[in-house]
Amino acid sequence: MAETIEEINTDNACDAIVKSTTRISPDSTDEVRQLVLQIEDPAFRYAAGQSIGVLVPGPHEFGNEFHHRRYSIANPAQAGNNEAAELEILVKRCFYLDEISGERYPGIASNYLCNAKPGDKIRITGPYRSPFKVPSDNQCNLLMIGTGTGVAPFRAFTQQIYDQHGGWKGDVRLFYGDQGGMNLLYLNDKQDDLGHYYDDASFKAFSALIDRPLADATDGLEQSLAAHTEECLRLLRDPKTYVFLAGQEKAAAVFAKVMAEAIGSEDEWKAVKKQLISEDRWAELLYH
Repeated sequence: MAETIEEINTDNACDAIVKSTTRISPDSTDEVRQLVLQIEDPAFRYAAGQSIGVLVPGPHEFGNEFHHRRYSIANPAQAGNNEAAELEILVKRCFYLDEISGERYPGIASNYLCNAKPGDKIRITGPYRSPFKVPSDNQCNLLMIGTGTGVAPFRAFTQQIYDQHGGWKGDVRLFYGDQGGMNLLYLNDKQDDLGHYYDDASFKAFSALIDRPLADATDGLEQSLAAHTEECLRLLRDPKTYVFLAGQEKAAAVFAKVMAEAIGSEDEWKAVKKQLISEDRWAELLYH
């Protein structure tokens, strides 16, 4: 998941080597790559849900030496005390249109990473703290809502709770929307990610692809949520449910809209959300 540009602190920067780069979306769709980065620094450690910053060397606009973007780590923390740490990130090759000229420009960080080859050295910062924390009680429920590469932390969580926690007793639900132009990053057909580590008894994912002109990933999310509102309400009424939102800011607005309609009013939904926040059972990581 990429976030907005922020104040760059390079004091904790270190080098990462691209160990592998794999396209996980079909050739006929938008390019999405899984990069495995290796960090030799023995002090570098991370936890599921954290993110790293990528420093793209310049010069850039306004004389900036680096262009900085943050990406969520898409795998759980490694077990053991190996000196070299490895982590995965998911990157979609992005392009932007100039609203005035209509010209198409490549996204700086995404194209830099998608063009990287095994053996290349990349300067990174972090890791940065995550708002998401896996509950210590494996009887708790996880309700995860997201769009695009923003759901990378959920990929790491799912591996962690079913692998490192030795199983998960509570219900784990993922609601995910995407455009028809991009393969489902979390349930990609090429690698069948979830088939390696999820538990049929407790995990379910609800997704929808949208192919309509001018539609975006949040339209797919709205469709998947609207089709399973009773499932969402059941979990929201359970005091052991934790709600995690990630991806585009519009994902939170879509979730609020669908839940307000299902519960009966916007005020009732706000009361439910307020209670979740007050009990520390609500967390979000959203970007523009």
